[in-house]
Amino acid sequence: MLNKEEITRYSKQIQLSEIKMTGQENLKNSRVLIIGAGGLGCPAIQYLAAAGVGNIGIVDFDKVDLSNLQRQVLYNTDDIGKSKAVIAVVKIALLNPNVQTEVFNERLSADNASLIISKYDIVMDCTDNFATRYLINDVCVVLDKPFVYGGIHTFEGQLSVFNYKSKEGIMGPTYRCVFPESSSGELMINCSISGVIGTLPGIIGVMQAQEVIKMITGAGNVYSGKILLYNSLSNIFTEIKIKRNEEAINLLKLNALANIITI
Repeated sequence: MLNKEEITRYSKQIQLSEIKMTGQENLKNSRVLIIGAGGLGCPAIQYLAAAGVGNIGIVDFDKVDLSNLQRQVLYNTDDIGKSKAVIAVVKIALLNPNVQTEVFNERLSADNASLIISKYDIVMDCTDNFATRYLINDVCVVLDKPFVYGGIHTFEGQLSVFNYKSKEGIMGPTYRCVFPESSSGELMINCSISGVIGTLPGIIGVMQAQEVIKMITGAGNVYSGKILLYNSLSNIFTEIKIKRNEEAINLLKLNALANIITI
């Protein structure tokens, strides 16, 4: 149940016929894990906390650097040298004290991924490296968790929702259905190497947060079964349809049972 303060705080969302009181209560009772508190994670953290997601977990082992501030707008100059995950939780408390938070100030690895991810309903992939991305995918597939993918590179972004079960009970594709191996030519590269325009992660990160809200409240259509490509220089969105590869997914699950998941 929402208290009086929460009803006032979320009143503009509650007025929406697609959300109402039920949807807002679902947000309060939900558990969302955000892996990566960088360029994509910063806007996602802020908007999900503001929207009333009741339980947010943040995984990030990195510290705030001066070069982060051009795009990671959750932090300020005084935060340089401090833990991103710890500072993010402090900022959440200032924004919305109703949100319960958990900090995982560590690198996501094969040793801890299953334990951490199993605690949450939805996972957000806000990382910037392929190894972690494949690990997130594989663990989410084994644990039947949906995850929202975002990727950025210079002036271009990507968005999709993977391993999502629709209202009709149909499972959507996974990340490996699109990129079976890390050498298969993904477009997104670590922005510390390639650079990125500061506004781009804000755009993609907010869109990731929107997909999470849609999944929790049932509003609209979740962006599963396709990848959205965004070019910020031309401001053009391109949609590519993708399919679920059951053979590859079954093989992954068999390998997981044999404890030989590979990244």
